[in-house]
Amino acid sequence: MQRFSTREHGSGLLVVCFCAAWSDTCDGVRAALERIAARDASSTYVWLDIEDDAALVGDIDIENFPTLAVYRDGNPLFFGVSPPQEGVIARTLGAFASPEAKSIEVPAAVAALGASLERGDSG
Repeated sequence: MQRFSTREHGSGLLVVCFCAAWSDTCDGVRAALERIAARDASSTYVWLDIEDDAALVGDIDIENFPTLAVYRDGNPLFFGVSPPQEGVIARTLGAFASPEAKSIEVPAAVAALGASLERGDSG
């Protein structure tokens, strides 16, 4: 797990990107996510490699790259595949930055990951 930036507790979003080191698509996404994180001091950005961080990923089913999970205060706002373009990812995250963004139903493992990362259980 790598954190690109860490926000103050209770503010901003927690953005988790699921990818893999062997994926060419993920190389570009990682650089894009680092740039997005550098412009967004209010949120935390976490990179999870589905193989290297398998213990954290657990039973979360990742079908394609990049898969993003977005949380606020441990509550899931988004979980799904994103096109790998920086602009699309930034716009997607911008849509969830509003305090009016509503929680959604996600698989239990996805919900548990957000809560765990919010608590700082995984380092």
